[in-house]
Amino acid sequence: MRRHRPSLLNVIDVEATCWDGQPPPGSVNEIIEIGLAVVDVSARRRVSRNRILVRPVRSAVSDFCTELTGLTQAEVDRGVAFAEACRILVEEYDAGQRPWASWGEYDRRQFERQSRADGVAYPFGFPTERTHTNAKAVFTEAHGLRGKPGMAQALRIAGLPLEGRHHRGEDDAWNIAALVLDLVARGAWPVTEPVVGSPRP
Repeated sequence: MRRHRPSLLNVIDVEATCWDGQPPPGSVNEIIEIGLAVVDVSARRRVSRNRILVRPVRSAVSDFCTELTGLTQAEVDRGVAFAEACRILVEEYDAGQRPWASWGEYDRRQFERQSRADGVAYPFGFPTERTHTNAKAVFTEAHGLRGKPGMAQALRIAGLPLEGRHHRGEDDAWNIAALVLDLVARGAWPVTEPVVGSPRP
């Protein structure tokens, strides 16, 4: 009898430069942390977690951003370039082939925006609607909610603990992965297949 291959899913949560109000002139939101949790959907468990710090080039970490995420300018200055972060996702986490999920659409859109701005190949597979799952939308429908909850509220609704610090990418990805497994257990998580072909530039 042939063994079933593990069905791995990347859960991604990004933190980006942000401000209390409008960004300073010439500044744009840039990814400063990519939190990643790998979920084995078949085995119904979280198998690994990681964070990739990313060095911004068109913005700086504000005091507001540090208060929110805990990340400082000195910390992200030691991070890698966005292109290198995308290479890590593709080569170490099979991002071009493996389905992925995030809480809402922000993370996907931020990757698309920054990939265009930096001239870096989008690291995830296409078409997006086949490879990416909006976990917030799935959770909202599964629980019959009127409004779409934030991650912390969703954990409370599901009766799950918030592990670590909210708005720290690695911790948020780990918590979102727990919500994904809760949805898998409910039979509410959509079936996603590996992508055929490599990501387009």
